[in-house]
This record gives sequence, structure tokens and C-alpha cells, in this order.
Amino acid sequence: MNKRTVLILVSLLFLVAVIGVIIWWNFGRKIKGSPNDYIITETNEGIFIENKKAGIVMKAPNGWKAQKIELLEGSISFNSPDIEGVLRNGMINPPLIKGCAIGAGVIYKKMSFDEIKKEIKEIHYGLGIKSEEFEETKFKNFLTLKNTFDSISIGPSISIYALGQNIIYNFGVYWAPNEKDGCVQEFDKFLDGVTNIE
Repeated sequence: MNKRTVLILVSLLFLVAVIGVIIWWNFGRKIKGSPNDYIITETNEGIFIENKKAGIVMKAPNGWKAQKIELLEGSISFNSPDIEGVLRNGMINPPLIKGCAIGAGVIYKKMSFDEIKKEIKEIHYGLGIKSEEFEETKFKNFLTLKNTFDSISIGPSISIYALGQNIIYNFGVYWAPNEKDGCVQEFDKFLDGVTNIE
């Protein structure tokens, strides 16, 4: 064989190896989400949000607004009509002055309750946590970790993390001072209306 033939064969083998590694890497990767996965539809029955990739359908509480959060893998924010709070990036963020906010998102990852608690504590580290509790509960046949906390930076909140096989559904509610009961009641109704969940 001449040098040219050897060079072509080596180049082809290298190309096949690179393509094989790319295919193997993409095939083995976990599915990641996108803000575009959330489809908001307004109907006579209300505002519905569907994420087919995550297998979930949510309905906004009556009279509330729904908005995609265009960050990382994306999520949805639901705001009560009377909401007032800190305006950042065109959105009202906690701590709230008035009203309620519900957030919903998906994490495409398999995690244990201990791993979730560790990540929550890392996220909460700089928020000036005044109180925090964890409780294991159930939600639509899912094992669920419930996190209730109060923070100087973002105020009071309850979040739940429902563990699927390779997915975590996350729902949370924030409320203004003296509005906990009404906001938590809306949150419970919202959770009852979540459907098509894995």
C-alpha cells in the first residue's frame, strides 16, 4: 500500500470512531427540557399549560395569568390578578407585597430525597432562611418531598418535589404577608387539577 492509501484508511477509521463517540454520547444523554416544551392555550374553560415531553397538563387558577420563564430548562409562573412584588426582567418576583404566585417546573434527573434536600439547602444558603422544614408526603401516587420555608430574600413558600422514574416534578407557592391561607388553598386546588402526570 502506498502512503496515500494508508492515510485515507487512517482518516476513515478516525472519522468512524469520532462519529461512533458522538452517537454513543448523544444516545446516553439524559433528556433535557426547554422553555419551548411548555405550550400555553387559552380556552373557554381557562388557561391550560401542557408539556408533552414531561407528560403533564396544568390549569391556571381562574383569573390568574400564566407566563413561561425563559431560563435554563424552563418553567411556568402563575400569578394572581392582584399580585405585587419585585419587578425583575419583566416579571414579578418574590418577596410578594400582595397576592400569590405558583411556579411549576420539571427536572430531568433521578434523585433521592437526600440529594434534593442537599441541593435545596445549597440554593437557600444565600437567601437568609428564617425557618425551614422538610416532610415526606404523597401526591397523585408519587413519593413527594415537601419543603416549607421563610426567607429574608424571597419570603415564605411551600415547594413540593414529586419523584418520577427519571424526572422530578416541582411545584411551589409564594404569598404576600397575611395571605398564606388563601394562597395555599389556591395551590391545593391547582395541584388537584394537574393531570397526565407520569
